[in-house]
Amino acid sequence: MKYFVPLHAKFKKHRIQTRMKVIKFGGTSVGSVESILSVKKIIERQTEPVIVVVSAMGGITDKLIKTSQMAVEGDALYQESFEEIVERHSEMINAIIPAGEKRNQLLIVVSELLEQLRSIYQGVYLIHDLSPKTQAAIVSYGERISSQIVATLVEGAEWYDSREFIKTEFKAGKNRLVRELTNKLVRKTFAEIQNCKSSNSKCCVVGGFISRDAESGEVTNLGRGGSDYTASIIAAALDASVLEIWTDVDGFMTADPKVIQSAYTINELSYIEAMELCNFGAKVVYPPTIYPVCIKHIPIIIKNTFNPDAPGSIIKDEVQDDARSIKGISSIKGTTLITVSGLSMVGVIGVNRRIFTCLANNGISVFMVSQASSENSTSIGVQDVDADEACHVLNEEFQKEIEDGSMFPMIAEKGLATVAIVGEKMKHTPGIAGKLFGTLGRSGISVIACAQGASETNISFVINQNFLRKALNVIHDSFFLSEYQVLNLFICGVGTVGGSLLEQIHQQQEKLMRELRLKLNVVGIASGHNAMFTREGIELENYREQLAAAPKSNIQRLHDEVIGMNIFNSVFVDCTASPEVAGLYADFLEHNINVVAANKIAASSDFDNYRKLKQTSQKRGVKFLFETNVGAGLPIIRTINDLCNSGDKILRIEAVLSGTLNYIFNTISKDIPFSETVRMAKEKGYSEPDPRIDLSGKDVIRKLVILAREAGYEISQEDVEAKLFIPQTFFDGTLEDFWKNLPSLDTEFEARRQELEKQKKVWRFVAKLENGKATVSLQEFDSNHSFYSLEGSNNIVMLTTERYREYPMLIQGYGAGASVTAAGVFADIMSIA
Repeated sequence: MKYFVPLHAKFKKHRIQTRMKVIKFGGTSVGSVESILSVKKIIERQTEPVIVVVSAMGGITDKLIKTSQMAVEGDALYQESFEEIVERHSEMINAIIPAGEKRNQLLIVVSELLEQLRSIYQGVYLIHDLSPKTQAAIVSYGERISSQIVATLVEGAEWYDSREFIKTEFKAGKNRLVRELTNKLVRKTFAEIQNCKSSNSKCCVVGGFISRDAESGEVTNLGRGGSDYTASIIAAALDASVLEIWTDVDGFMTADPKVIQSAYTINELSYIEAMELCNFGAKVVYPPTIYPVCIKHIPIIIKNTFNPDAPGSIIKDEVQDDARSIKGISSIKGTTLITVSGLSMVGVIGVNRRIFTCLANNGISVFMVSQASSENSTSIGVQDVDADEACHVLNEEFQKEIEDGSMFPMIAEKGLATVAIVGEKMKHTPGIAGKLFGTLGRSGISVIACAQGASETNISFVINQNFLRKALNVIHDSFFLSEYQVLNLFICGVGTVGGSLLEQIHQQQEKLMRELRLKLNVVGIASGHNAMFTREGIELENYREQLAAAPKSNIQRLHDEVIGMNIFNSVFVDCTASPEVAGLYADFLEHNINVVAANKIAASSDFDNYRKLKQTSQKRGVKFLFETNVGAGLPIIRTINDLCNSGDKILRIEAVLSGTLNYIFNTISKDIPFSETVRMAKEKGYSEPDPRIDLSGKDVIRKLVILAREAGYEISQEDVEAKLFIPQTFFDGTLEDFWKNLPSLDTEFEARRQELEKQKKVWRFVAKLENGKATVSLQEFDSNHSFYSLEGSNNIVMLTTERYREYPMLIQGYGAGASVTAAGVFADIMSIA
């Protein structure tokens, strides 16, 4: 387990800082000709004395270890691997140090070091033995050589051997710093630069990571990441003004930028926030680095060697107030959760001591602990590589209890990931944990275990590793760490409605980002023939060309791609009239994918299916919206929902819901016969591709069923009484037969129209729900009725409720057309956002 006690809070007294700084450069910073020349510029532009700590050249430490393994295994190819090490350093020296005395002297020093290394490797190869002491000696050569190179490269720099002043002792199975002795030797070694008495020591270069045992004098090291620690030790011992760590990133990020594209650099962090992020996977700084400088109140600045002008991140005592409640998110992959459980644990003192002592004695690190208040189980998080060994030693430790049944064998759950949200401001903000777990739940992410300390600066939780990317993104988005909140859209159908929707989204994207900090990211587009999907988002300027070149589409691929992307804040938008597509809704909702449907089929389908979709959306915390199923962009369904949710009851619905039929009956005249008005409605995009769906009243029946259900009535299409105004024979043949025979109705309709005109009445195809009975029929209205003056393809709905009984509520406006329907779909999308 890792603990961090904010000791800096106890040391608020003023301290005298030395006018000097410590600068550390990582392996990537000295790993190439370009980067190491950048290091030279950074050092030489300093205006105060500096101590420079350098790591081995990038990849060299791994190469040294690999070569030693080859040698101990008797693989003669270790010599080739060693020659690659020699060649790497020689090429670097020849590339950056001009020919002359300085290069020659450096080559002599480096050659001597490499010859020593060659001899060690040969000995390992011959005796087939590689002790920890020998391994430590081998890996020390990386820093010993790189520091010599940098000291020669930088004008006026002096080289110091860090083994002479960084001292360790072997304790509890590892090399630990002898702090007092080390501090004394550091101050003695750098006395002149600390007191700023010598201009000749403006720059001192030392190798990081390496050390010596205080008693035996044998070469040791501070462990992986030890160069950061070396720099921190020196800075604290000399009371430096600042510790700069130069690496290959711009600083601490709000999250892993490889997972979250919108992650950005954190300008300021407290020591505690930095420590928490480092402990949970943020590999910017080696965690032990923070403590020595923290208690001395020395700020740490993280800078990028490859982008030196970037401001970087600063770690210090007090940071500027930030409106955001969390500072960053960190994660650890490859987590195994081991559960120790048993009835004998309840109220028994010492069980946890035995667990952690057993694991510590076997060198197994625990990074998270979660215990039930009942005390009958404790869950511990370990790395996957330690899981089997941890279970084995714990089963041995509790063997007696397991045999008598008072405890159970260890249970290990693998394939997990641990996520931590970090921020000191969390302790001053109520509801953070509730918002966190609510956000995860709505995204379909189950939390397996969680832990939070009393300091409230870190909430850690364990989830299935397959959901890690989704969890990080949705947290980053929900806690406003991203520049924009993101809604990821799958658009199915690119016909009149879908095409218009995509055009509207394209036109509004920039404005929404600028004014609402909302990014609508279209990650999938599917037509009846092709489909394309990309997590990064599709450029909408030329989506039709991209779609035409995309792989073929089918229902199974559509299903698998949408669910398989497992992307956060996702919305499936159905702009088709396909029953197969509507059949996918249930699975999408089960996977916490919001559904917006212009397609009426699902909401008007079998009542059990409708109820299941509604219940699933409520259970999973996602939206199933279909406002445009009735009245295109008119807020009819939303109004009914608001009335019912506020305690009102819908008593009667009377409505003209077919923009197609209203257009037909408003357009028919002595000059335009009935058959022509039907054709015109199809050409203008008001009707379905097969106008018989409109003329049969099926479309109106579907709409009435949807409204009735949303009003709280259990009704199906079969329950609606339909009074047709066209003989059934026109619906029985093919569509071609329908168009051929339709003009035969013109004479009858014209005669009826003339009679209607004399009476100063109009036709309206009305849907009605009253006392639980639903009907659709063609009716006549005079000028005294609200339906009389309905123009074009407009819709009108009259709602009589317990509150609006004497004066019913009217909703009226455009009820058909691709652009207004697309606008209604867009409104549903925005309501989710």
